[in-house]
Amino acid sequence: MLGYRIDVLVEGQVIVELKAVECLVSIHSAQLLTYLRLTGCHVGLLINFNVVLLKDGLKRLISSPAPPE
Repeated sequence: MLGYRIDVLVEGQVIVELKAVECLVSIHSAQLLTYLRLTGCHVGLLINFNVVLLKDGLKRLISSPAPPE
């Protein structure tokens, strides 16, 4: 995975992407979904630390398996 940097990989199954931005936008979700596809992981957490309540900065993403060819 040259050129890609996963922030945290938990047990080889969950990717955690950490941000400190004004608000999460679609490019952040797209980045995490790309990481999920490249690694074969199915669960990802997008965490934005620039919020008053941390629960407001959490977003869970699930990638669906690739369709059979």
